[in-house]
Amino acid sequence: MNTVLQVEQAALRLNGSAGPVEILRGIDLDVHRGETLGLVGPSGSGKSSLLMLLGGLERPTGGTVRALGQDLSAMDEDALSRFRRGNMGVVFQSFHLIPTMTAQENVALALELAGQEDGMARAAEELNAVGLGHRLDHYPRQMSGGEQQRVALARAWAPRPAILLADEPTGNLDSSTGAQIMDLLFGLRDHGATLVLVTHAPELAERCDRVVHMADGRLAA
Repeated sequence: MNTVLQVEQAALRLNGSAGPVEILRGIDLDVHRGETLGLVGPSGSGKSSLLMLLGGLERPTGGTVRALGQDLSAMDEDALSRFRRGNMGVVFQSFHLIPTMTAQENVALALELAGQEDGMARAAEELNAVGLGHRLDHYPRQMSGGEQQRVALARAWAPRPAILLADEPTGNLDSSTGAQIMDLLFGLRDHGATLVLVTHAPELAERCDRVVHMADGRLAA
């Protein structure tokens, strides 16, 4: 089984007002191609910080993080951005849509940044696939939270990344809408995507191929 993400003795230390704070402490973790991995643990355990390291959105202060064989720790910001555009999709709890762009434009932008042509046509197809063909010309403020999260998911998945990272993607949604989003996410396994999911919800963790528990910045036994 191919290793898609490899973390070796990764540490993350941030400087707070009261001095250095150890966020992650010596994390070792391998994630395999096509696997769905759940990261669970109490608030403040380091789940989201580990996801940020996996996506190259935060740099480790110790150890290494590799994605698809590439050392993210050694890349500069431009190289990291190019790598993410071609290989990763990220879905956040708070959607992160561009408010001045329509749903279709938000998705098309991700495709264009990834160097793919016919961005607007492809964006329409992706939004149709998540049940939002009737919302192409709507702005984020004109959509419900569930609809915005479906746009965010379409945007993350449209370039067909090998790795999809999701940080509490249902945290701001009601249970019914959240279940729809998770069905869409887990359906991506059929396309061979590797999914790493941060969640507090036991019913979501149970759907993962493997669950890793975190506590105090470490992987719990």
